Amino acid sequence: MGAHPLVFRDPPLVRARKIALWVGFFGLFAWCLYDFNFSPERIWVGLGRLGRVMSFMFPPYLWQTWAEWLEILTALGETIAMAFMGTLLGAIVAFPLSFLGAKNINRIFWLRQGTRRGYDVIRAFETLILALIFIRAFGLGPLPGILAIAVSEIGTFSKLFSEALENTSRKPVEGVVASGGSRAQSIRYAIMPQVLPVHLSVLLYNFESNVRSGTILGIVGAGGIGFLLSDRISTYHWDQAWTMIFMIIAMVYLIDYLSGLIRTKLIGTADLAK
Repeated sequence: MGAHPLVFRDPPLVRARKIALWVGFFGLFAWCLYDFNFSPERIWVGLGRLGRVMSFMFPPYLWQTWAEWLEILTALGETIAMAFMGTLLGAIVAFPLSFLGAKNINRIFWLRQGTRRGYDVIRAFETLILALIFIRAFGLGPLPGILAIAVSEIGTFSKLFSEALENTSRKPVEGVVASGGSRAQSIRYAIMPQVLPVHLSVLLYNFESNVRSGTILGIVGAGGIGFLLSDRISTYHWDQAWTMIFMIIAMVYLIDYLSGLIRTKLIGTADLAK
């Protein structure tokens, strides 16, 4: 005998909660459409203007002199260097901080929780906001971009590194302790070999992300290819802007490909070590 259909129905309170959530979701969606003026006419007019802007980008511009190409390539290299230095400095500061936030390393509750809340405070600041602050303090150029990326990454790396430390296996630690090793030796020889591949993988991934962020930071005056791109857009040199965009895309793809190879190599090495 088949089950009665009412058997599979949610209790009234659960149904009311689901209905309220769906009503709230669609209400928020409708309010956003209304408040942000998502009218069909505006969308249609905007698409037409976008089409005209895209038409100005073709054919892409090719610079005629080596000096012009050198300026663009130098700006690309500046963006990569800015992302590299910011990522590296952030990781150097975050590495020791991550031990303070890991519960299997730091047993002092108030210190651990205070450190973790510090991670959250740092991560609350958007990189672009930090760049604007540092530009005000240090002036235009790559230095504010490097500092903005570094400070932002301190919070991100500290959190990810501490979580990696907490997720390590206890068995290697117990083996080192049983052999007479100290607490510092158990961290060095039992925990660090487990987390280093994870740390390096996180570093590579965030470096990729920071290359893209470096382009955005350049638009607000932090140097790099973004600064030149903003200049070409503001002067309506759309063909040159399109060429720069294409070069940025090629740069990001190349970095993504190379870092993917490195990550695969690291993971393979870690697997063989097991």
